[in-house]
Amino acid sequence: MHKRMNKINNFIKKPHSTQHNVFNYLIRKAAQSSFGREHNFNHIIDYSSFVKNIPVRTYEEFYSYIQRSREGEKDVLWPGKVKWFAKSSGTTNSISKYIPVTKNSLVDCHFKAGKDMLSLYGNNFVNMDIYNGKGLMLGGSICYSNDGKFKDGDLSAILLDEFPFWVNHHRVPDIETALMAKWEEKLERIATQSIHENITNLTGVPSWMLILLKRILKKSGKKNILEVWPNLELYMHGGINFEPYREKFKELIPGSQMNYIEGYNASEGFFAIQDKSNSEGLLLLLDHGILFEFIPMSIYKNGSRKTILLKNVQLNVNYVIVISTNGGLWRYIIGDIIRFTSLKPFRVKVTGRTKSYINTFGEELIVENTDTALLKTCHSLKCEVKDYTVAPIFIDENSGGHQWLIEFENTPVDLNLFTFELDKNLKKLNSDYAAKRSENLIMNIPEIILLEKGTFYRWLSKNNRLGGQYKIPKLCSDRNIVEDILACRKKFSTKT
Repeated sequence: MHKRMNKINNFIKKPHSTQHNVFNYLIRKAAQSSFGREHNFNHIIDYSSFVKNIPVRTYEEFYSYIQRSREGEKDVLWPGKVKWFAKSSGTTNSISKYIPVTKNSLVDCHFKAGKDMLSLYGNNFVNMDIYNGKGLMLGGSICYSNDGKFKDGDLSAILLDEFPFWVNHHRVPDIETALMAKWEEKLERIATQSIHENITNLTGVPSWMLILLKRILKKSGKKNILEVWPNLELYMHGGINFEPYREKFKELIPGSQMNYIEGYNASEGFFAIQDKSNSEGLLLLLDHGILFEFIPMSIYKNGSRKTILLKNVQLNVNYVIVISTNGGLWRYIIGDIIRFTSLKPFRVKVTGRTKSYINTFGEELIVENTDTALLKTCHSLKCEVKDYTVAPIFIDENSGGHQWLIEFENTPVDLNLFTFELDKNLKKLNSDYAAKRSENLIMNIPEIILLEKGTFYRWLSKNNRLGGQYKIPKLCSDRNIVEDILACRKKFSTKT
């Protein structure tokens, strides 16, 4: 841990030289790959020639290279054959993406980041005692290709399957249960295996972890999780915004002994970790085999793919992330939107997705806006939202608004007041939204559809999205997903 903290402090002090070293390593390592030869890696000597030879690509534009790797061809994007492909969650459409995971990215990015998370935790909390118990890890499932040449699955499942034996010795559930695809049976088996263990730490996506913890409470008959696991002290989470879930976790895990650390990881790589308990934003990991580039969202939405490096970023500007990695991704748009909350060191916060925002009426609404507005509204009216999604609705060819599908934990007494407060908070957070809402000329006040509890779960189940990294898409530019969710409702509902 001390050795790793020294290296973390080194890239904090020397961020640009660290990224330059990563750049040189990536180009040198992949020079003789098919992609490297095709894109003249031997002639790339600086960032300018890098940009000139390699275009910025989306998954769809990159897919032909990935498909060649999946067919067993070696040295396509990175030296050697790819043995693992992480299946992305695909929140904005039904098409799964398969991201190559190389040995280098597995060890030097994902596993390394896991060690970093524990190192940073130990650095912040000197009295930690998590190693005197076991960790409960909640992940997805995995499967083999027809010829057995590679494995497909959630990244979490790939990591679980490839952990060294000594990690699995300190983890529950057993590996067979951890990788199960049948979600309901899996939850029951995890609850049974873990309920009598000395669990000191949890890892998993907040929405699914809540479901498991509630099941464990029901099974144990206890009032809170600390009565089940009195030595529990750490929850390592990521995948979705934790703020809407924070109060619920405090309710299930009361007291001051519980600590929370957030990680920003995806199928494509592990990008950032919360390095300080009281800081806004997560520390960007600069020495994990990932070269970071950024496109200002203000020009990306107009079709530009002009990138900048870390040295040129500014605070409080929304950027699209572009990455080149030791997993063989080259100038690849992962689809996340971030903003920098600090430049010394570089800390980031995820604010949305390139395919998960609404600009139907020029309102430029992003997930950070809706999450924050919803949280403020719930705090003021003392209610709680379990999940939600938003899509545009049209009144005529010139006007319309937003339709919110909300599943409440406890419904507000006055839904009209809730709608008014939500709209007011959105106006405060987003000037474009406020302008389009002015005098109801372009956009009307939001329409809220109350969903019966369990509707989102039924939709996830219907679309084979239970567990792992799957989550409800928050913002949809069209109505396809919203209409599909509405079709999962039971016969009664309330509308304002």
